[in-house]
Amino acid sequence: MALSEIFQKAKDLHNLGKLDEAIAAYQEVIRLDEHFHPAWFAQGCAWEKKQDDASALICFQKALSVAPNHGASHHNLARALHRLGFADEAIEHFHTALGLGKSFLPRTSIATLIPGSPKADNRTILEARRSWAEIHLPPVDPHKKFERAPHEGRRLRVGYLSSFFQSRNWMKPVWALINHHNRECFEIHIFSDAPETACRDCYRKHPTDLFHDITNLSNRAAAERIEECKLDLLVDLNGYSRIDRLAVVAQKPAPIIVGWFNLYATSGMLCYDYLIGDNEVIPPEEEGFYTETILRIPGCYLTFEVLYPVPDVVDPPMLLSGSLTFGCLASQYKITEPVVDAWSRILLSTEDTRLFLKNATLGCESNRELQARRFEARGVARNRIVMEGPAEHFDYLAAYRRMDIALDTFPYNGGTTTSEPIWQGVPVLTFPGNRWAARQSTSINKAAGLDKFVAHDLDDYIARAVAWAHSAETPNLLANLRRGMRGRLAGYPLCDTASFAKNMEQLYKTIANNASIK
Repeated sequence: MALSEIFQKAKDLHNLGKLDEAIAAYQEVIRLDEHFHPAWFAQGCAWEKKQDDASALICFQKALSVAPNHGASHHNLARALHRLGFADEAIEHFHTALGLGKSFLPRTSIATLIPGSPKADNRTILEARRSWAEIHLPPVDPHKKFERAPHEGRRLRVGYLSSFFQSRNWMKPVWALINHHNRECFEIHIFSDAPETACRDCYRKHPTDLFHDITNLSNRAAAERIEECKLDLLVDLNGYSRIDRLAVVAQKPAPIIVGWFNLYATSGMLCYDYLIGDNEVIPPEEEGFYTETILRIPGCYLTFEVLYPVPDVVDPPMLLSGSLTFGCLASQYKITEPVVDAWSRILLSTEDTRLFLKNATLGCESNRELQARRFEARGVARNRIVMEGPAEHFDYLAAYRRMDIALDTFPYNGGTTTSEPIWQGVPVLTFPGNRWAARQSTSINKAAGLDKFVAHDLDDYIARAVAWAHSAETPNLLANLRRGMRGRLAGYPLCDTASFAKNMEQLYKTIANNASIK
């Protein structure tokens, strides 16, 4: 059979979803001609679809060795690099793809991922997002008028827009706010890309609430639905996590647009009026890098409550093992090269410690092998790294019983992956970085009274981890902390959801009344 016929067969198998057979056929093509670029590229796409990013990486690298100016190969290589934790390298290849004529996809990827790039700073984040918004979103109509009845004597109409209301573990801070709203003063509208039935685990619906399922609505139709509700303000909870829905807020469907919860950097968009954070995540001197007016909530802007079943808290494993296990359940893309450097320094400075990692990317053997080699290249034996793939969420949370101290990622900290280990009794060691995304865990820890787990900087982060591993007092200290964690959280701002709701409501009233914001 001729090469062209085998390649066509491989593509047909690929299109049918028979990925293993397609990969075998692509490999047969390559055996006939190792310089046949389309087979390397297509095979990389097949491995990518199988979530084998390490194998995809090799294929796209080979594709580029044959055709170095193929923009799609640079773009797909960048995606694999990003998922594996090579954030800066990914950004470089996205920029190369952009320079080779690709436009929307690489520019969108850069705008989405840039807060997690170690080499980025607030200025590059602003420039990337502003560039994306100016090129790919419709301009805001500066003359758009809204009919707004006076606020006096009626409830304030507040809308919440999200594609993730059904994700109960992720949306803990959101439901904590919505459920505690004062309905005598606020009329709540929920605009959801999931049906109301999917949200019942956490949503305590009030009879006056209005739930709008916009799942099947286009961006234009969704914006029209929001505008029909004559809101006083709309709170966008998506940010760049659902970038295709940014076109909804870009149409300015409410007189005031507020970003909160999932917009941990500037949007770069003129349609947002305000962005809500707290004193830890956004210092005053950085406000110039935001297109929004910055507002701050007392305490932590990610205050939460748990409204679904979770595993019981258990004693730290080092009580039995005698040695400390560090761990992290963050997504693999947050485990950047500087993170691997830091964790390797910790392991090399301690004896008998281990590192436990668990995430979706590590469900693939070749992805685990690549990660093991990253640590081996820094002198860490692979038997000190335990890696596991994904699990159903209850079992995923149960995995926290296998670590003594969680290590935070940077520059993209945990949000959910900081609040969840704390709720399971596991403290998270972190330090404040140079941007909002790098200070989320600092905000969470301080609002939980866990200041001792907030280091001053990277060197102190490593030093504290090593000190915990060496101290003879650590087992009992961690055990006492763990056993009393949930009880103590009830007395700290991190879980004071009633006060959080009142503070947010006061911000909303001030915004809606156009009063000065301090």
